[in-house]
Amino acid sequence: MTNKQRTDLIERHILEHKYADLRTLATHFGGSISTVRRVLDTLESRGLVRRHHGGASLIETDALTQEYDFLTGIQRQADQKFAIAGLVAEQIQPGMTVILDAGTTTYAVARLLAEKRVRVITNSLPVATLFGEIGNVETLVTGGSICGRLAVLVGPQCEQSIEQIHADLAILGGAGITENGIWNHNALMIAVQRKMIAASERTIFALDGTKFGRKALSLIAPFGPRFTIVTDTRPSPEVIKAINSAGANLTLAESRRSRAQERA
Repeated sequence: MTNKQRTDLIERHILEHKYADLRTLATHFGGSISTVRRVLDTLESRGLVRRHHGGASLIETDALTQEYDFLTGIQRQADQKFAIAGLVAEQIQPGMTVILDAGTTTYAVARLLAEKRVRVITNSLPVATLFGEIGNVETLVTGGSICGRLAVLVGPQCEQSIEQIHADLAILGGAGITENGIWNHNALMIAVQRKMIAASERTIFALDGTKFGRKALSLIAPFGPRFTIVTDTRPSPEVIKAINSAGANLTLAESRRSRAQERA
């Protein structure tokens, strides 16, 4: 196979599936991981894909699609996500079983777990790819159908696999938070997140400050005593009252940018 043929095939694969990891591409289209990386570099230089750790995703151009795009989302509020992820990771102890969903902030948490001996259950293809390359974290990937732009597994098979497990902690994201609770856009993802909450002793919602005051398609769950909300911005008094009344916890993280401004 020539380099052009391989490049054309990989381009067609990513156009169809929206996301692909290095190992899958190398297996399907031949060549080494290094060869595949060079192909992805070429496609990125043409503005077709966005490279990230372990693979690449199709660059979507319309605004509605970008709302659901994993790589677009992970670049938003990067400092805030880092600060929140650090605080969440501190609550994860060696030996724990942890569920990580497909949010971009939960991916930031995953990057901090490389040195911890934990067991991770995830429906996120980027998280699974990350731990597959690190190799230090025992990882169980749910079944299900791929929701391409988010690189997340959803559907009945995913839900059934979660029903069969028990975890110490679930770490979830969301699209919005109001005094009613935590919201999300995608009905299939919401169904999976509810199963994750039911399967876990405790649940942490990792949400940056842009999510406050926003409603989405449906409520994942109202606040409850087994919930902790970790964020970088103090919510409105109405949301704080609702969190406290439900017996949930609120933890505020401090972004690197805020600390730098204070030192200045």
